[in-house]
Amino acid sequence: MEKRYYTIGMAGHIDHGKTTLTKALTSVDTDQLKEEKERNISIEPGYAPMYQDEDIEISVVDVPGHERFIRQMIAGVAGIDLVVVVVAADEGVMPQTKEHLEILSLLGITEAIIVLTKIAKVEEELIELALEEVTEELKHTVFAYAPILLADSLTGNGVETLKGEIISSLKRMPSRRISSQFRLPIDHAFTVKGKGTVVRGTIYEGRLETGDELFLLPQGVHTKAKQIQVHHKKVSSGHAGQRVAINLSAVGYKELKRGNVIVTTPHLSRSNTIDVCLTVLHSIRHEVKQRMPVRVHSGTSEVMGKLVFFDRNKVESESSVILCQIQLEDSLMVKRGDRFIIRRPSPMETIGGGWIIQPKGGNYRFGAKTIDLLQAEMEGTPEQRVLRILETSKSIEKACLMRETSLSEETLYELFQNEQWIHISSTVVTHEIMVDECRKAIEDRLKKFHMKSPLLKGINRGEMKQSINEYPSALVDYVIENSSGIEGNAVVYLEGFTPHLPTEWKKRGDQLLSLLENDDTKVKDMEDYFYQVGIPEQFHSDFFHFFVQEKRVVPLDDRKAYSYGVFHNAIRQLKEHTGDTFDISEAKEILGTSRKYTIPLLERLDKEGLSIRMNGNRKWVESRG
Repeated sequence: MEKRYYTIGMAGHIDHGKTTLTKALTSVDTDQLKEEKERNISIEPGYAPMYQDEDIEISVVDVPGHERFIRQMIAGVAGIDLVVVVVAADEGVMPQTKEHLEILSLLGITEAIIVLTKIAKVEEELIELALEEVTEELKHTVFAYAPILLADSLTGNGVETLKGEIISSLKRMPSRRISSQFRLPIDHAFTVKGKGTVVRGTIYEGRLETGDELFLLPQGVHTKAKQIQVHHKKVSSGHAGQRVAINLSAVGYKELKRGNVIVTTPHLSRSNTIDVCLTVLHSIRHEVKQRMPVRVHSGTSEVMGKLVFFDRNKVESESSVILCQIQLEDSLMVKRGDRFIIRRPSPMETIGGGWIIQPKGGNYRFGAKTIDLLQAEMEGTPEQRVLRILETSKSIEKACLMRETSLSEETLYELFQNEQWIHISSTVVTHEIMVDECRKAIEDRLKKFHMKSPLLKGINRGEMKQSINEYPSALVDYVIENSSGIEGNAVVYLEGFTPHLPTEWKKRGDQLLSLLENDDTKVKDMEDYFYQVGIPEQFHSDFFHFFVQEKRVVPLDDRKAYSYGVFHNAIRQLKEHTGDTFDISEAKEILGTSRKYTIPLLERLDKEGLSIRMNGNRKWVESRG
């Protein structure tokens, strides 16, 4: 069985012993900053290795407990698999205990162990009171059935029991999917002399190997993993759930900040508007209103935004889950299913959180229709979500589809095994519904065209694409080339269609051809013949192309043409009375025509490939007759 990697979080109120307990479990003091030492409080998340065997490896993140450092707390716990909630027995449940529990719940963290610390400092009765208080506080949360243990970090009492509970709990949990696309939200970037830029973070998904090509998002900068470390030890690879440091090439650490994301393929959406499923906390002290400013935390990112509701203008006390939108002042690199927290900027307060339904939210109207749309998007299967995107795009590149739907490469691969999905190319996919739609649009366009212009063979392919431009060019090409009933290459037409003179125009067309034949080689402009037989000007071009297509006339230039028979009779006369080469004078004499007719005729011979112009003369091309 492949080794599994997990990160657990230490959460709770300030000064309840999280850092001391972390040290007791790991032998590492995670308060590394000078200010942390001086003030004896955690300011930034601290990390340490806790345990490993042949099956499992566990790291710990100790997050700040002070209310002023909630941002750092959220960034720290965003990537954890299990939380140890620390409550000091001598103080019990405190404000940050409650807020941390709420934030953990909103982030979708359901696995927890509650630890009463500092038990050596208090009497047994106080411990019992603290246990009752914690049990009551957890009663209506997702952690209601979490085990509650006692531990004292200074004496070591209960620490090994806690470690055993953590290990056994994680061994029962499934590991993160390392087959997914690699993603690491950055929480720290710095430079090391002689090495260059280093970033740290917890791998959310996938795996990374030394030498892998990487992308820094949202900047789009291309880089490479020169070296990987796990807790200061060099390793060849990193896996989902691990805390890693990556030495990057070709990027300066000043270009990076907390919230940037490192990926192996740019499969995340850069989002300025997110559609979300929001849970508002019942404990909020201030009213939540339409378009109010909020501070949005997702992963290690923090951006300002405003709430947009579609079914209310304020949140009533009984409201719980709300389908809405957050319009951001700066972009987030997120995917469907990512968790987020929103806080009021002033006065500071955690409002709620939830998960992202659609990383690229649309421009919606207020009303039930939008709520229905968001509900469908929230509940939709992978197939329904892809089809919803194809309703607009008709066909789409697979890489783009991954970003738009936040579906994994593996999920899309499984979905596309169904024969209803059409692979236009190795990178572009669509569904038979869209192919049928496009085919119908092409057929309708051709039917109208053939009815209006029966003299013409069909529509130029480029013109066809312009006339149904809601369908991508590649999809139109695919349908034309793979549909029975539609034929043609450069010119597209319905199967079985033959250009023809409409009955009401046949007599005039025959008259025109007869006049042209009678004038032999001394023809007038084609416009004159059209007017002579009474064919309206708007039909001149169609008639002329029809006659050329049907080999009834041969154009000499933009204005004149010979009947097909006259043209070929002229060729026969020239071939009979010239050698391998001839000049304009010879041709004039043989045909009895002036330069006005002779030169266009000879140029037509060149275009038809029957002759070649050489130093003012023409040379017959024997292979072409």
